[in-house]
Amino acid sequence: MSIQSIMTARVVTVEMDDRLAIVKDIFDSTQFHHVLVLDEKGVLAGIVSDRDLLKALSPYLGSAAETPRDLATLNKRVHQIMSRRLVTLGPDATVDDAIGQLLAHRISCIPIVDRGYRPLGIVSWRDLLSFFASRIQGNRQ
Repeated sequence: MSIQSIMTARVVTVEMDDRLAIVKDIFDSTQFHHVLVLDEKGVLAGIVSDRDLLKALSPYLGSAAETPRDLATLNKRVHQIMSRRLVTLGPDATVDDAIGQLLAHRISCIPIVDRGYRPLGIVSWRDLLSFFASRIQGNRQ
């Protein structure tokens, strides 16, 4: 089965020079766990996960112990924390291809890109679990 049939086509993107405050707002207001980072030409340049962001921000943000220095971590730029060594697949890749890549590289998602390296979607381990859960339920009926 083609990965395109189970990928999440609605992706959230940011630019390399966007501030981490924007990424935090995205994660706080949506159920996304990854944002794709595009260069000035709209080409995939990196990815930021919610875990990457958590590591980059001060643990004191929003607490009584928050200081101006803690707030300053929100001003860092996306390119400072993004993962640059990406594992990607094309839209014709299979579900098996995605599983193999997730396991081989110990990653939680794979951007799906066209030949120009522009994002078409994203596949996470959650997408794969949902796909298999629906197949199991379908076989029970």
